[in-house]
Amino acid sequence: VAYLRWLGEASQRLRPRKSEHQTRVEFLETVWYESRRAGLETSLVLGLIQVESGFRKYAISSAGARGYMQVMPFWTRVIGDGDPSRLFHLQTNLRFGCVILRHYLDIERGDLFLALGRYNGSRGRAEYPNLVFGARRQWDIRV
Repeated sequence: VAYLRWLGEASQRLRPRKSEHQTRVEFLETVWYESRRAGLETSLVLGLIQVESGFRKYAISSAGARGYMQVMPFWTRVIGDGDPSRLFHLQTNLRFGCVILRHYLDIERGDLFLALGRYNGSRGRAEYPNLVFGARRQWDIRV
């Protein structure tokens, strides 16, 4: 029941960015699953996605990072099958992004500020973690 309440509220909040209902629900179900699988707050993952890609599936950064969570293609050789085109697949992108963030969180002994800096390649600088923390508050849904 709590999950369904969360899904309904998150769906309403995401509607301006993803208008098609089925696409929005599939996206949120996958974020919920992959964030929980990696032991991350769902609101944190949604905040990171908002900052990294603005919820755009096919976003590509100037550095070459891809998809919702802006995963660098080299990660496909480290934890995947080596095919960077798979980073545009919803579940693959979210799984990789969550696994990478969990990895950095473990390296930084739970320090989310430093882990987010590693994720973004800006460790020690406040701008990126603060953007993600701000976006996370928008997705903090109490059920």
